[in-house]
Amino acid sequence: MQSSGHRFRDVEHHPLLAENDSYDSSSSEADMAERVWFIRDGCGMVCAIMTWLLVVYADFVVTFVMLLPSKDFWYSVINGVLFNSLAVLALSSHLRTMLTDPGAVPKGNATKEYMDNLQLKPGEVIYKCPKCCSIKPERAHHCSICKRCIRKMDHHCPWVNNCVGEKNQRFFVLFTMYIALISAHALILCGFQFFSCVRGQWTECSDFSPPVTVILMIFLCLEGFLFLTFTAVMFGTQIHSICNDETEIERLKSEKPTWERRLRWEGMKSVFGGQPSLLWINPFAGFRIRRLLLRAKKGGPEFSV
Repeated sequence: MQSSGHRFRDVEHHPLLAENDSYDSSSSEADMAERVWFIRDGCGMVCAIMTWLLVVYADFVVTFVMLLPSKDFWYSVINGVLFNSLAVLALSSHLRTMLTDPGAVPKGNATKEYMDNLQLKPGEVIYKCPKCCSIKPERAHHCSICKRCIRKMDHHCPWVNNCVGEKNQRFFVLFTMYIALISAHALILCGFQFFSCVRGQWTECSDFSPPVTVILMIFLCLEGFLFLTFTAVMFGTQIHSICNDETEIERLKSEKPTWERRLRWEGMKSVFGGQPSLLWINPFAGFRIRRLLLRAKKGGPEFSV
C-alpha cells in the first residue's frame, strides 16, 4: 500500500470494508462505544451554546411578553404548549446530533497486523487515510475538526458542534425541521401580537413597557426570519440528499457513485429506520439514559480537539 496523501482509487473493494461493516479486529471500537462522543472545538461549543440561548430567548419572549399577558386563556394555553413542545423537540434533536457518534472510523487501524488479517488478493486496492492512519470504508471522508474519518460524511456543522454523518443525520434533519417550525410559529405570534398592540394602542398588551416590548419583538422577528430561512433551506437540502443517496461532499466533488443507490423512500427508510411512523420525528427514539450514564462513568469525552 502506498502512503501518499491522496485517496486511492477503489479497484475492488474488500468485503470487510463495505459501507455498513465495522472494524472489530482490535479493542479500539469497543473502547469507543463505551465513551461519550463530544467534540471539544471552541468555535463549535460557542455556536452550540448560542443556539440554545437563542431558543431560550425566543421562548422567553413568546411566553412572558406575548402569551401570559393575553386575556384569551385558551389562545395562551394552546400556543404555549405547542411552542414549548416544539422547542423541547428542537433542543433534544440538537443534543442527539451533537452527542451521537456520526460514524467515525476507528483511528489507527491501518496496521500491518490488520492488513494481514484482511487477506487481500494481489492487485486489490483499498482506501487509507494518511491523516488518521485508518482504513476508510467506501464513502468515508476525513474531517479536519473531528480529526477522524466519518462514514457518509455530509458536512461539519458548527451549530451542532459535530459532523453530520451516517449515524446522526436523522437527528440533524429533525433539528432543522423543529427549528424551522418554532421560527414560523414565533413569526406568526409576533404578527398577531403587533396587530393586537396597535389596535389597543399599546395598553395592556404586555407586562413590559411599549419600547421594551417593541425591541424584544423586533429582535425575535429578525431571529425567527433568519432561522426559518436557514433551517428550511438546510432541511430541504438534507431531504434531497437522502432521497438521492448522495452526501453534500459527494455532490460538491461531483463523485460518480460506485455504490448501489437507495433512492427516495428507500433512502428515507435507511436514514430514519423502518417504515414511516411517528418514530421518524421522535428524537428520543432509541435513547437510553442508563447506557449514557454508564458511558459517562467509564470514559468521559471521546475526543479532545
